[in-house]
Amino acid sequence: MYIRRIKGPHSVTLPDGSVLSRADLPEPDTRRWVARRKATVVQAVDHGLLSAEEACGIWSLSEEELDAWRRAAARHGVAALKATAVQRYRDPRAD
Repeated sequence: MYIRRIKGPHSVTLPDGSVLSRADLPEPDTRRWVARRKATVVQAVDHGLLSAEEACGIWSLSEEELDAWRRAAARHGVAALKATAVQRYRDPRAD
């Protein structure tokens, strides 16, 4: 049996005490990004499970898109990651 070695930790403990592992991350071929999947990727990057570059490479995201998710989640929580809430949580300085 072959076990693939990966760089970095296999799991991290989040501030609420829950554990986020690489198995909890969305599939690499994800095309439909719901708020929960975005939040999982943001938590993985923010807590050191993945680097931002690694996340962008896995899910074919731009750095700007990932940064926008991270800013929205930090300011307003998971609700700001919903596609229907973009107008409500838009940064007024971005216009």
